[in-house]
Parts: sequence; structure tokens; C-alpha cells
Amino acid sequence: MTADFTPDRPALRSWLPGFVALAAIWGSSFLFIKLGVAELHPLHLTLYRVAAGALTLLVVLALLRDRLPRDLRVWGHLTVIGAFGVAMPFTLFGYGEQRIESLLAGIWNATTPLVVLPLAVLVFRTERLNVRGAVGLALGFAGVLVVLGVWQGVGGAHFVGQLMCFGAAACYGLAIPYQKKFVAGSTLSGLSLSAAQLVVASVQLAIVAPLVAGAPPAPTSLSPRVLAAVLVLGAIGTGLAFVINLRNIRIVGATSAATVTYLIPVFAMLIGALVLGERITWHQPVGALIVLLGVAVSQGRIGRRPRPRMAVVDPPAQLAAGLPPATATPR
Repeated sequence: MTADFTPDRPALRSWLPGFVALAAIWGSSFLFIKLGVAELHPLHLTLYRVAAGALTLLVVLALLRDRLPRDLRVWGHLTVIGAFGVAMPFTLFGYGEQRIESLLAGIWNATTPLVVLPLAVLVFRTERLNVRGAVGLALGFAGVLVVLGVWQGVGGAHFVGQLMCFGAAACYGLAIPYQKKFVAGSTLSGLSLSAAQLVVASVQLAIVAPLVAGAPPAPTSLSPRVLAAVLVLGAIGTGLAFVINLRNIRIVGATSAATVTYLIPVFAMLIGALVLGERITWHQPVGALIVLLGVAVSQGRIGRRPRPRMAVVDPPAQLAAGLPPATATPR
């Protein structure tokens, strides 16, 4: 476990570059998903990116002389987390981005904490719902309605794509409290658990993808742009980002490091607009701000400071960028 405090206030230059780089890496993941599904079936894209991420973390694991879990019970729990925290949401984002803009997918990723809290309270009983949490949830779901633009009517492929991305966030919402309840107390490192989750998800996808989408194309048959997108999603979005995130946690603490969640939709919108020329309507960023406000209120970042409690270190967006939740840390 990593204590959510540091002995001295760290210098801004020691952590800010890594903090911004992390937000940019995870925010750009939605761009690379959009590029990938232009040629690949969403299941094939997910298979390739997860396999690339697993190989990256296995190399890092070997270099650090760490090891994968050996307890079969832990592997059983990781099978569930690999499915709901990696394989299913990554695939749903791919399906969603066949129908909607990448920047909108980045906004939907930010709704994950709105699903985490009620599941943690009602199903896993790892949290308690108080007035602050209820107000935050109400604000967040009001923001969801604004993002959807429900006053314009619902339906069509664009609406379905948004629901798919919200479904991906809901998968994370299930995986995070499950992780916290059944795996977070493990003495294994976050790197070990994350690598194992990606290995399990790779096996799951290698079985399911050929059954649903046929045999995946050979990597050599992909265009350089798509091949680069897959490698960036797996190697950089998982391997490099994991190292940066651990460094940020070590320097500024888990709670401060997790605030990168609030920057990721900003980068997703900017990158989608500047690189792909995607257009956004006024109610989508407004809804995103309301969602983030609700998340901040429910997590106690606005108003009264919450009491120290056990909480998942990794921001939900870390999952979408290619990294499952790893550890639980007092905050």
C-alpha cells in the first residue's frame, strides 16, 4: 500500500510534467481507438492492444524482478476483473467509437465514478452513501442527461454509440469495487496484479474474438497508422503510463495523483477536435463539466474534507487507457 501523503510539499516541477503527460496519454487513447476501428473489428483492436499492454508489463515485471501471482484464488478474481475491467469495456468503447466521436467517448469515460459509488454501496458494501454522495450522484446523472441532449429526442446510431460508451463506464464501475473487495488486500504489487489482469484478458479475447469476429488479421496486413495506434494504446497507454502514474503517486500521494481524471476529458476533446476535426455541440462540454462536478462532490473534493478511508488509487480513466485498477490505498 502507498500512503496518501508525502513528508514535504513536493516542488511543482517534480510532478506537474508527469501529471500533464499522463492526462495527455490517457486522453489521447480515444483518438487511437477511433483510428484503430477504421480497419479493425473492435474485438480485434482490443485483443491486439491488450496483448501489447500485457507484453509491455511482463517485460517491466521481468526487469524489476517482480512476479505474477501464484495464488489460484487471486487468479480467479482477476478473471472477473479482466473481463469487466479490461476486455468488455475496451471492446464497448471500440463499438461506440464506430458510431460517435472520440471526444464524446472521452466524456463518457468520466462517468465511471457515478456507477462505482452505487455499486460499492448496494452490491459490494465497501462504501456508505451519505448526503454528499447522493448530491454528487444527482448532479452527475443530470450531467449525463445534458451530454445526451435528451430534449432533442433519443435514438439512432449516435445514441446507441453513446450508450455503448456508458456501458463501458458501467463495466469499470463493476470492476473497481470488485477489485477493492476481493483483491485490494493482496500483498502483491500493483504492477504484478495489472500485468496478470491483462494476461487473463488477452486469453479471454483470444478465445472470444475469433468466435465473434473471425480470425484476427495479421499485424503485417495493417496500415502503418493503425499498427501505430495499437502499439501506442498497448505499450505507451499501459506500460509507460503505468510507470508515470506510480511515480506521481509516490511524489504527491494517491488522492492528488487521481485528480488526473478531471483532465482526461479535456485532452480527449482537444485532441479529437484538433487532430480529427471532430465537432462538438455546446451541451456536451457543459454536460461533461456537470458530470465532473458531481464526481468531485461525491468524492469529497468539494466541500467538507472526507475522513480517511480505503479507496481505489487508480482513476477510472486509467482503465480505459489500458490499465486495470491495481491497489487500494488509504486517503
